[in-house]
Amino acid sequence: MNPMRKVRLEKVTLNIGTSTDKEKIEKGLKLFEMLTGKKPVVTKTIKRNTFGIAKGRPIGVKVTLRGKEAMDMLVKVFKAVDNSIKLKQINDGNFSIGVKEYIDLPGVNYDSNIGILGFDCTVTLERPGYSVKRRKLRKAKIGKKHLITKQETVEWIKSLGVKIIE
Repeated sequence: MNPMRKVRLEKVTLNIGTSTDKEKIEKGLKLFEMLTGKKPVVTKTIKRNTFGIAKGRPIGVKVTLRGKEAMDMLVKVFKAVDNSIKLKQINDGNFSIGVKEYIDLPGVNYDSNIGILGFDCTVTLERPGYSVKRRKLRKAKIGKKHLITKQETVEWIKSLGVKIIE
């Protein structure tokens, strides 16, 4: 197989949508700091949305993991959801998993300061050569043959020993 066609993990993004609840934002920050050891970021609205929240208001918390940390977190998330994922959760090169309670993750204990919180885990896959699309100087695009298909995403997930539910 051509090494430039190999699919690999780019990043894992953990996210909690909190609306404008400041207390939940603080709990989300503590949770992601505890789970990952990284400093999470508070996400803010870009423009006034249909829910009537003004521009620049905090609405969630996220943290992005790459490399070995990302793979370790992904394995924990799959264990929390019984090593299975629904086919409708998978897109071309991306998939998302919802974790109902953080205490479902293996090795994580309940923290009374945080309470019970769930979060979303979004996984982004890439091939070697995808750095072209991240260039700021040129509006470089990836060729259609180099994009990751839904079937290739499914095969990559199956290679981790995860069941795909129709």
